[in-house]
Amino acid sequence: MSRLDERPDDQPDERPEGPSGEPEIRVAGLHKSFGDNRVLRGIDLEIRRGEVVCVIGPSGSGKSTLLRCVNLLEEPTEGRVYVGGTELTDPDVDIDAARRRIGMVFQQFNLFPHLTVTENLTLPQRRVLKRGKAEAARIAAANLERVGLAEKAGAYPSSLSGGQQQRVAIARALAMGPEVMLFDEPTSALDPELVGDVLAVMRMLADEGMTMMVVTHEMTFAREVADRVVFMDGGVIVEDGAPGQVIGAPRHERTRHFLSRLLDPAMADVEEGTSGRAGPQ
Repeated sequence: MSRLDERPDDQPDERPEGPSGEPEIRVAGLHKSFGDNRVLRGIDLEIRRGEVVCVIGPSGSGKSTLLRCVNLLEEPTEGRVYVGGTELTDPDVDIDAARRRIGMVFQQFNLFPHLTVTENLTLPQRRVLKRGKAEAARIAAANLERVGLAEKAGAYPSSLSGGQQQRVAIARALAMGPEVMLFDEPTSALDPELVGDVLAVMRMLADEGMTMMVVTHEMTFAREVADRVVFMDGGVIVEDGAPGQVIGAPRHERTRHFLSRLLDPAMADVEEGTSGRAGPQ
């Protein structure tokens, strides 16, 4: 039974909010421009503690930029970002301390090729959190076990599949003890047969109550695991609601058009006249 089956849409979400009743993540009036290119145009978004929110939308819609603004990998042009009640956009904030609460998993795995799997997990713990060697190794081993890769502790990244490398990247983020996890298209660089193992780890984190913001094109994952789905286009949030509503019965034509193209790419080719085929082959 999926989490959505366990919590019907007409039942209130009773998960606790963040400190002092604040959402775990709050974005208010967020704008981001790169020169004359306005990528984000006034985003307002709240994510409660324990919620899984999937952000979907076409390429160039601003979804990855929004994610990167949440931990200030991109500095907003205007607006405010709060995580756990701390304003990351406050000029006086200790941004390094604030970021320790946030785990980030990218499209690419960003593992150090010259370090073993264990060393990839222990290095940031020792440098950033100042943990001792033994403690860092113990935490690394526990998180490799969580993602099903305990037997790969001594391996080097080059000997791992793409899916295994991404699970190591997730374990590395978890080893830092984050309260929030951000995922930027974590399966987009993987061969299709490797996607399932990564999504299974993300399902596990969702079941454990991890607050997660996931930029993804995996509609099955979004439908079955997310508490909410946010559809973005043109730098704005077009639709925000339960997966069954946004994916199953979208209210906006822009959402319907995007989903039809995503779920039936062959039809999108026909519509755009880009297939280049004279007929069935």
